[in-house]
Amino acid sequence: MAYSLQCVNICLFYKMYNKEYTVNYFILKFLLRLNIIDKEINPFVDKWEEEGQFPAHQVFKTLGQAGFLGVNKQTEYGGLGLDFSYSIAVAEELGNIRCGGVPMAIGVQADMATPALARFGSDELKREFLVPTIAGDVVACLGVSEPGAGSDVASIKTTAVRKGDDYVINGGKMWITSGCQADWMCLLANSSNGPPHQNKSLICLPMKLPGVHVAKKIDKMGMRSSDTAQIFFEDVRVPSKYLIGEEGMGFTYQMLQFQEERMWGVANILTPMENVINETIDYTRQRKIFNQPVLHNQTVHFLLAELATDVELLRSLLYQAVALYIKGNDVTKFASMAKLKAGRLVRELTDSCLQFWGGMGFTNDVLVSRVYRDSRLMSIGAGADEVMLSIICKYMETLPSKK
Repeated sequence: MAYSLQCVNICLFYKMYNKEYTVNYFILKFLLRLNIIDKEINPFVDKWEEEGQFPAHQVFKTLGQAGFLGVNKQTEYGGLGLDFSYSIAVAEELGNIRCGGVPMAIGVQADMATPALARFGSDELKREFLVPTIAGDVVACLGVSEPGAGSDVASIKTTAVRKGDDYVINGGKMWITSGCQADWMCLLANSSNGPPHQNKSLICLPMKLPGVHVAKKIDKMGMRSSDTAQIFFEDVRVPSKYLIGEEGMGFTYQMLQFQEERMWGVANILTPMENVINETIDYTRQRKIFNQPVLHNQTVHFLLAELATDVELLRSLLYQAVALYIKGNDVTKFASMAKLKAGRLVRELTDSCLQFWGGMGFTNDVLVSRVYRDSRLMSIGAGADEVMLSIICKYMETLPSKK
């Protein structure tokens, strides 16, 4: 652990003196891989996949002590005070975890459930919820999707009715990552009867309150090691001081959170795609068919070259979006483009590579089959491909206006 903390100090030193960021990123990623991923996570991934859950409190505490859960959060709340590009570097390195479920849950903890709290929450609220989340003392989850409202966030039905000094929460949430283990939820709920983009609020909701019911752990095709829950709220009383920012601004805050979530997700899928390509090269070089290595067939090595090229093009688009974002620009269009491309590319890449593995690709013994299953979520979660296309068309001014 001392090595990881030393890495952070070096990063801060280099940032202070305006040295090349690539040095910072290299040290940050190298020590995350060396001290945590290879020692504390990967040796146990197969077990967690079989069990359908990983010990989030244990893993997050390890990451929190090393400084990796608040890379771009304020130092006064336990963060490192670095810009969002460092979170992207961490997301890329977390892609070396040999499954998708664990890094997804880490992403929720560090960069999906907390951006609005860090940016708009009161000092009191940040000290109660953000500080222990960054430290890894608690597990956070994000409550946006519902059975009838996934990508269509404006259609959520969960309500938060003000009664005295409390909000009374009723409704339910679906597809909640870490929902079975979470200590608190960043909840999006309707707090008034106004227009759907102006009647929502984000609220920090402790998960141990009376009336919070974790209905079930959802049995998923992929992301097996990450618990995903359906949750109901029945007259749950939450102090009004747990409101994040202003009442009625929840939809806007969540749209801002989505931008970081989408860029984080793209960064996190880059490394698994690289690893699948490299492991496919190694396997097809050894595996022979008709007395020659599979890799020697032009259709194989040409396609692998095309896929590797597409990965680098996606990386360039992501880095462009991140560079603009940390300068304060609206990157909704570029983030949506990157997420759209990432979801489609990883589907093509894993399907193509799995084919080259033959029968072995149809087993659970190799990385390509796990990435094939886990990465299918990329085109669904945090806004489906079709929603990304609509957003891009809106920015291109080609989307038909609603009458």
